[in-house]
Amino acid sequence: MAFQAIKFYQTGTFTVGNRLLDPEQRSVQADMARTNALNSGHRACQGCGEALGARYAIDAAMEAADGQLIAVNATGCLEVFSTPYPETSWQIPWIHSLFGNAAAVATGVAAALKVKQQKKVRVVAQGGDGGTTDIGFGCLSGMFERNDDVLYICYDNEGYMNTGGQRSSATPPAARTATTPVVGGSPGNVFGQGKNLPEIAMAHGIPYVATATVADLRDLEAKVRRAMEIQGARYIHILVPCPLGWGTASHDTIRMARLAKETGLFPVFEAEWGELTSRLTIRRKTPVEEYLKPQKRFAHLFQPLPELAIVARLQALADRNIRKYGLVEGGAS
Repeated sequence: MAFQAIKFYQTGTFTVGNRLLDPEQRSVQADMARTNALNSGHRACQGCGEALGARYAIDAAMEAADGQLIAVNATGCLEVFSTPYPETSWQIPWIHSLFGNAAAVATGVAAALKVKQQKKVRVVAQGGDGGTTDIGFGCLSGMFERNDDVLYICYDNEGYMNTGGQRSSATPPAARTATTPVVGGSPGNVFGQGKNLPEIAMAHGIPYVATATVADLRDLEAKVRRAMEIQGARYIHILVPCPLGWGTASHDTIRMARLAKETGLFPVFEAEWGELTSRLTIRRKTPVEEYLKPQKRFAHLFQPLPELAIVARLQALADRNIRKYGLVEGGAS
């Protein structure tokens, strides 16, 4: 990967605590001069992965853009908890669009900046998986096809968490949601549906596509910085666990994101012009059960009797990702 590996023993944590390092080695979040783009006072749930992801990503983008950044935000959890009228927790120029047109609004902002010859000002669009993979899919595809100079960041909590936890096209198979109840012979969300937005973005042949999680801060920041070096359409898909929707403990957000990557259920990689360029390999290959069991949305797979066949299908999906993306050292790429 395009970042310097920092060992756990050097920092005391896998994520933020890097003030034990020399200043030039520290992450953006460990820098006292960070922007604090998403500041205190917001109303996110305790342990909200999306609040972490947005702060990490936008602070890194602000540093890369030397503070010259405009953000466009789709309707969703991030918009609702950060800007309850007439308040806001954003410390940057920030525009709220409709649920489905953040990519189109950001395209308009980028076009206006081009006309005004404001070449140093960059544009970021943000949305959750509902506003990205579903409602905003058409506008986002258009942004990719035109290669508009916008970085689009999807904060994926795998459901419509703001409106009651309904299924989105990013909801994993077998997960219980408000619209995929635990009934019938195949409880939870069905297999064989949904969208893999990072792969769809790659199929558009845009300059840069990446996935990341809130558990690997340096990887996330490095990918945002890389994206900000590029002109044209860019897409970063960040896994942001939702304690409320997933039914996990609020202190387990980082752990759940790490397990998603370590099981292979959420492959972490980079691609340029439609070609895979790097991946974040699995440190310790973990059975999917370790990821599923702490989540109440998968509780029906383990009680009253284990649904071994369904768990095996989920393990097969993880193993397929490991083979496809070469997530284990020495494995196929």
